[in-house]
Amino acid sequence: MKTYRRAMTIAGSDPSGGAGLQADLKTFSALGCYGTSVIVAVVDENTVGVTGVHPVPVEFVSGQIRSVLDDIGTDAIKIGMLHSSELIHAVRSTLEPYNITNIVLDPVMVATSGDPLLEADAVATLREDLIPHVRVITPNIPEAELLLGQSIAGQHDLPDAARMLSEKCGGVSVLLKAGHLHDSDLIDIFYNAESGKLTELKSKRLDTVNTHGTGCTLSSAFAASLAKGMPLDEAAHAAKKYINDALCAGASYAIGHGHGPVHHFHHWW
Repeated sequence: MKTYRRAMTIAGSDPSGGAGLQADLKTFSALGCYGTSVIVAVVDENTVGVTGVHPVPVEFVSGQIRSVLDDIGTDAIKIGMLHSSELIHAVRSTLEPYNITNIVLDPVMVATSGDPLLEADAVATLREDLIPHVRVITPNIPEAELLLGQSIAGQHDLPDAARMLSEKCGGVSVLLKAGHLHDSDLIDIFYNAESGKLTELKSKRLDTVNTHGTGCTLSSAFAASLAKGMPLDEAAHAAKKYINDALCAGASYAIGHGHGPVHHFHHWW
């Protein structure tokens, strides 16, 4: 019998389908992985903004993780929005016995619309209790600033910021996204903590409002690439290419009245 490459997302939902676990599952499928999902919160949102977050009880989140891993297992995990310190502790302690290496964490703190998604006291918990136990984090600049406790002025600061983030967070590899800057070239920085290598991931900046779920999609593409057995640097390049192509294809569409989604299935339809 054939087997699937498996990827799990631990994240909140997005009823509009562009972000959260819905974006993750679309990305896993588009990249040839069998996706499983653990729902940590039901989010009331659309392309315009977030109206509310309804947390799933922490013990129920842990139960979902154990149910999937005890039965199906996984080759990689993407972790998205974890809104509280209690939830962060629970996810770490539940995953610990499974010894899963390929964990990509998107430190989701603020939605594309600007709405906060993480309780203030949970930032330190995320940095100190969970991030040192994952393989890769994919912060944008505001998230990196919160984790570092200092500002990032521009493109020239990104390499040092990525290295400092790695050092401050237990030696994790860092894909630091440059989307909040305004240069014509969009140059993300990937610091591979396992080799000490720093890589520039370049693309042309695209003028589009369809950016809802870009962070979720990039991190889940990274996880899917690792699930398929790619080395770390190759997975970073593959994830960057996927999100850039999805942004370019999605820019041609109009959906919703705010920040529309990227085109997850640009390669297929």
